Amino acid sequence: MADSTTGSALFYVNPQPLTLTDHGSWRLIDGNVAYAKDALGVPVVIGEFSDAARNYPILFASGPDGGPIVLTGIDGENVFVANDTWDMQTYIPAYLRRHPFIFISVSQEDPQNFALGIDTGSGRFAKEGTEGVALFEGDQPSQLTKDAMNFCSAYTGEAEVTRQFIAALRAKDLLVDRRLDFTLPGDKKFAVDGFQIIDAQKLTDLDAETVADWHRKGWLAASYAHLQSLNRVNELLDRRARRLAAATPAA
Repeated sequence: MADSTTGSALFYVNPQPLTLTDHGSWRLIDGNVAYAKDALGVPVVIGEFSDAARNYPILFASGPDGGPIVLTGIDGENVFVANDTWDMQTYIPAYLRRHPFIFISVSQEDPQNFALGIDTGSGRFAKEGTEGVALFEGDQPSQLTKDAMNFCSAYTGEAEVTRQFIAALRAKDLLVDRRLDFTLPGDKKFAVDGFQIIDAQKLTDLDAETVADWHRKGWLAASYAHLQSLNRVNELLDRRARRLAAATPAA
């Protein structure tokens, strides 16, 4: 879930620190989410669980650095993107709303020292001209840049809380491996694996002290939002079926 300057952050091509020297004349121009049309999952942070659970299954990526994601498609297609636009009737994850801005760790000695960055490879920036919104006004950040800074700061804070939450889940051995198997039209088989979910029984069996602590932190509510979100899997299949039906010419 960590941001970086390497371009390894999902959907980011070439993130670079935003500076007056390098980007003083740059402007943000309109764009779309074509970059996410094949994404089967999008990262989310704990503060989004309640909203995201209305539309997506929330899963935890396997592995020591695995974080929560919303499942957005199967069989290589994101069913929430059409004509390079995210379905505006659904919750749009903050990770997407943050793009093409990002916080970048600027010091190996102090990894919590961040600078605002932009994805210079996103196609969302004009280096000159009048199209779009300026990143700087004179030698000062524009309101757009200030808003992006605030959004990225809030997101990074939520990401840290999410890391603490996942560490607590693992410490209590609450995450278990799961696999989703689908039978698609034409009897085509497809599986989604490499993820974990919270064991509902183990969550119920938590000791009273942990329950009280997690309730205060909002972690208990997030855990149950995750479990409730698993009911969205069938809706994901229905959404895909409707899309295929709409794309099939009438006989």
